[in-house]
Amino acid sequence: MLIASFKDYRVVAKMKLTDAQIKQLETDGFIIIPERFTQAEVAAIRSRLPQIFSQHHEANIIERNSGVVRTAMGLHLRDDLFAALVRHPRLIGPAQQLFGEPIYAQQVKVNVKAAFSGEMWQWHADFATHHEEDGVRMPRALNLHILLDEVTEFNGPLYFLPGSHRAGDHAAKLDNKTTSYTLWATDHARVREMAERGGIVAAKGRPGTMLIFHDTLIHGSPNNMSPWDRSIFSLIVNPVSNAYTAPTRPDYKHHRDLTPLEPLADDCLETYVNRLRAPAA
Repeated sequence: MLIASFKDYRVVAKMKLTDAQIKQLETDGFIIIPERFTQAEVAAIRSRLPQIFSQHHEANIIERNSGVVRTAMGLHLRDDLFAALVRHPRLIGPAQQLFGEPIYAQQVKVNVKAAFSGEMWQWHADFATHHEEDGVRMPRALNLHILLDEVTEFNGPLYFLPGSHRAGDHAAKLDNKTTSYTLWATDHARVREMAERGGIVAAKGRPGTMLIFHDTLIHGSPNNMSPWDRSIFSLIVNPVSNAYTAPTRPDYKHHRDLTPLEPLADDCLETYVNRLRAPAA
């Protein structure tokens, strides 16, 4: 890639992970990159959510008790901003750097924990569901998240078990009772073992912070009993060479379009940012 100016160099640098970040990802299974997206970009992303949440759509998963949206899925097929976001170079650049081969959008969603009522996510490693439900052969998928609210210790942050991605297979069982979303939850004995070995880290940060973590990293999150909402955009990417072999779940839970993601320009959200800034007519 020809870099024509110092400005271009800075743009390219924002798409890449440093050697230190790659090492931390290999060691801990996750990295936290503060404010990778601007507050204006986050505001533009958030502005699309009320309309999406209001839709009576099968890809909107509703909490059992509160009746509010817990997860809105398949967003890049429902909204043009999210169709751009899944191709944003600051989001998918690290995955392309790490894989060095074509990747597809395996899952695209926003996970929400509404103030006072947000449901927990059980301890789990995503590969258990991808393998058991979708027939994905190898644990190569990568989670790319953007915090859309300020996430603190109070409003249901993700909990990571550092190093658990290097511990081999995690015993898991299908849990369709605890919450409104079915997934393969990790055995509590394994969670205890990993927590005693490496501790627990809460993934906190300001809006625009990016989280990257491996498919076999054990993670979960508590209920949100605080008065502050917590929403996180999530893109899971997977190498096309490692695609699903058993498409048993709905497309919005594991997308079947294996078209490789190609990055757009770094300013691909600018149209939506400007639209939000424009005064109402």
